[in-house]
Amino acid sequence: MVPSITETLCYVGLSDQIVGVTKFCIHPSEIKKKSHVIGGTKNPNLTKILSLHPDLIIANKEENRQEDIDILRQHVPVYTSDIKTSHDHLRFVTDVQSIFPNVDAEKLLNKLIAILPYQENRLIRSCYLIWKDPWMSIGNDTFIHHMMEKYGFKNIFGLLQRYPILTIDDIKAASPEVLFLSSEPFLFKEKHIVDLQEEFPNIYIRLVDGELFSWYGPKMLEAHEYLIKLHALLVKA
Repeated sequence: MVPSITETLCYVGLSDQIVGVTKFCIHPSEIKKKSHVIGGTKNPNLTKILSLHPDLIIANKEENRQEDIDILRQHVPVYTSDIKTSHDHLRFVTDVQSIFPNVDAEKLLNKLIAILPYQENRLIRSCYLIWKDPWMSIGNDTFIHHMMEKYGFKNIFGLLQRYPILTIDDIKAASPEVLFLSSEPFLFKEKHIVDLQEEFPNIYIRLVDGELFSWYGPKMLEAHEYLIKLHALLVKA
């Protein structure tokens, strides 16, 4: 019921056992052709999910609504993940290995463990925007916050939680060195850089790949290289 979970399950060889995915489950590209699409993460079609007669539903505390999980749990076992850090994700992959004993998740686990100790200590004061009208950023209880801090991007709204609504003046008062405009859930484009540059003429503004900041799973392996390079680029800028 979450795109990054779907990608994780497919990566460890479970694609043939997945009977339903959300409309946002785009990796791997063929999964929506092999499975039934059951709606979104926040508005799943519960009747359709139950009609598929799944043996297990895998959800996430952050992405899925508790009321939907409660209804589904009356009919089908539901595993609800709660992933805010790299360590949380390792526990999830370990659980997948236990739930599906015929699956070999060791390769993924070993790769994730290898990058786990990485910590960039040179911090760049950063504002990560996920939405426009109103402007929204991220707080300290999100996976994006964890990835920012791990790779050297100091979240200037890290004292807040969830997804704080901001004004331009709020952002100015927090004195960021860089503004990140995410590709999801709002798809920021070059025109938004132009507009914001008028408000922040002395701040570096950059479009970034939202998947590589917010998706756990095998996407973290790609994110590791991406965020190291991004940090190095901004240090030089």
